[in-house]
Amino acid sequence: MTTTETALTITEAATALRAGTTTSVDLVEQCYATADAYDGEVGMFLARYTESALQAAAEADADLAAGKDVGPLHGIPLGIKDIITTREGPTTGQSLVHDRTAMSGDAVVVDRLRSAGGLVLGKLTTMEFAIGAPDDTKPFPVPRNPWSLEHWAGGSSSGSGSAVSSGAVLGALGTDTGGSIRIPAAFCGISGLMPTFGRVPKSGCIPLGYSLDHIGPMARSAADCALMLDVLAGYDASDLCAIDVPVDEYSGALTGDLTGVRIGADRLARIAGDKEDPAVAEAFAAALAALESRGATVVEVELPFYAEMSTADMVILVSEAFAYHRPDLQKRWLDYGAATREILGTAIFYSAMDFVQAQRARTVGTQALTALYADVDLIVTPTSGVGAISFEDLAGGIANIMTPIYTGYWDTTGNPVLSVPMGFTAAGLPLGLQVAGRPFEEGLVLRAGDAFQQVTDHHLQVPAAPDAEEVAA
Repeated sequence: MTTTETALTITEAATALRAGTTTSVDLVEQCYATADAYDGEVGMFLARYTESALQAAAEADADLAAGKDVGPLHGIPLGIKDIITTREGPTTGQSLVHDRTAMSGDAVVVDRLRSAGGLVLGKLTTMEFAIGAPDDTKPFPVPRNPWSLEHWAGGSSSGSGSAVSSGAVLGALGTDTGGSIRIPAAFCGISGLMPTFGRVPKSGCIPLGYSLDHIGPMARSAADCALMLDVLAGYDASDLCAIDVPVDEYSGALTGDLTGVRIGADRLARIAGDKEDPAVAEAFAAALAALESRGATVVEVELPFYAEMSTADMVILVSEAFAYHRPDLQKRWLDYGAATREILGTAIFYSAMDFVQAQRARTVGTQALTALYADVDLIVTPTSGVGAISFEDLAGGIANIMTPIYTGYWDTTGNPVLSVPMGFTAAGLPLGLQVAGRPFEEGLVLRAGDAFQQVTDHHLQVPAAPDAEEVAA
């Protein structure tokens, strides 16, 4: 699909609402109209909460008219990944297995979005329990990429990526355990932030990897992600992994200036090898030049223990996921999707010693990374060495397509990482740039992403709605 127009950001919508040039009801209706144009083929929404969303929008408009501004997301249409609970309807995990009565009400993060004025338009598609792959034998939408229906939107926050990309929501929540915010952000041409582990509470989210899971914002721009993180970040005692540290005002730190910021760059082409798309090197070089134009100093670095840390992520992830799912796997094996069974089943080949060794590798690698951050303030890499994966390639199994995707390393360390669009492949598929910072330095990460987006417009491109001929093909 080719681009048709530039997108509306949360920041622009918030300004227009307060200026009276649009209304929240108009924004919600526009988002649902966009969903109607894309959703039948792209597969974004599992459930729409049209009546309650329009009612909340009308109330938001009335409050603004009366001079009552609820918060930074007042009247903004948002979507929620369907492993995070909302009061409007059940959380399915996009699975036949999940007990939909076991978790109810708003997750802490959803409550925080609402308290800041955000409107929940519906639940967005995911991979089964945030670990599977598209499975057309199950009664759920297959999440396609709005830039090309033959390609995947990326896992596991698939619907969040495609809904923001198309404009069916202005912002969304995703989760990241091996890259599930940053992969769909890169594949769908939007911005997505994995905050520091423990920065955003996970209460009310179906777990995947207890020591790896993150919840974070997905939106059009880094500035939008900062606005959402202003609301999402902060300690909550209900999450045993939450860390009680001060929260910055992220949106207020977006100066556009990177003077004095030292950025380490690792192309990671040695990892992808001949699988890397030829467009990645050129896009990454242009991204580095753009960062330098904002005042940054760029030096070459090499991420320490890359292979070991990426492997540790998968060993820990599948082991912790298997611990959670084992009772249901024993009773309801065939109700799980084939890919989910395959991935979870690999855990039986890991021993307790393997899990402990992975945790030891995690400690050593994190210490080495900390030492590297003594010389640089940020590290940038491509998010992936390829554009969106085709469904044909995906059919060969998740393990076969993960090598050129550069996300799992950072889940192991828990550092904050932002993916922003940095260009397109020759086939017109988006490419992503990762910006990674020290723990709890999301402000600097977001400042760099925003500075980059002040001199580029990749994040503002919108894929054309699928037409009848393309769908038929």
